Amino acid sequence: MITLSTMIHCLLQYSALSAAVAVGLYTILLGLLTTSSFQVHVVYLHKIQMTWFQDLNVPESFGFLRNQVAPFSIRPSDGRALCAWHILPIELYRQHESTLLVEPSGFINDITSRTAFRLLRDDPEVRLVIHMHGAAGTVGSGYRVPNYRALSAGDPEKIHVLAFDYRGFGNSPGTPSEQGLIQDGISVVEWAMNTAGIPPSRIILFGQSIGTAVTLAVSEHFALQSPPVAFAGAVLVAPFADVATLVATYRVAGMIPLLSPLARFPGIFGYLSTLIHDTWLSKNRINTYVRINEENGQ
Repeated sequence: MITLSTMIHCLLQYSALSAAVAVGLYTILLGLLTTSSFQVHVVYLHKIQMTWFQDLNVPESFGFLRNQVAPFSIRPSDGRALCAWHILPIELYRQHESTLLVEPSGFINDITSRTAFRLLRDDPEVRLVIHMHGAAGTVGSGYRVPNYRALSAGDPEKIHVLAFDYRGFGNSPGTPSEQGLIQDGISVVEWAMNTAGIPPSRIILFGQSIGTAVTLAVSEHFALQSPPVAFAGAVLVAPFADVATLVATYRVAGMIPLLSPLARFPGIFGYLSTLIHDTWLSKNRINTYVRINEENGQ
């Protein structure tokens, strides 16, 4: 006969074992988090594409009209090709639909030869939103496609969207890093200004999550140029102060804590924060960006 005391004893043993396993697994996680390679996967989640069975060079499979989106590549200074989408606003597309439909679909080797590019380059009233997405996924993942449509809806004849995948995401080769993503963002903006001929006064930078950190770093970079370059605006959705602050509360998939259990121990948390490789100090960059713009009367 099983007594109450026996049941309680077994329950306590099970609870102790479960707690020991949890502590052991969390200790292993902390050990892995001190390595740069594991941090890359945790911070950027770039291997979680969510478009595994879809071809990013066939935007029609994501619900766009034929040749409404021009898939092409932009090459940063280090030579890596970034997968990019130029998305035409819907009313402008309809006005030129007959011309667009006769052009071949799929990946475009020379984007400058296409009607969509000329519509972007030749209209002095065009505005361009450069979309910098967050962690995980690709240009075609989840809510990003309807997001592009929403961004153009403010003026469906004039607002173009340029979306791209950072290095290591989607069809863009390489491994993501803070400096790498910043260089990717700078290269895309330079393409917009120098190749497409869009002045910064008609460019809006849109960043989501990790993309807000890229947006701020890119904005700071151009603000520090001589003469300084100021864009029409920057939109930050779900920004964060820096990675250390983020991991103090962040849970992977909403369940697995990173450093939040240790945030109540300042000494331990402070030491572990020094091991973060990509710090993304957005709070410092936005301070610099605002100060420089104020000094320049922007």
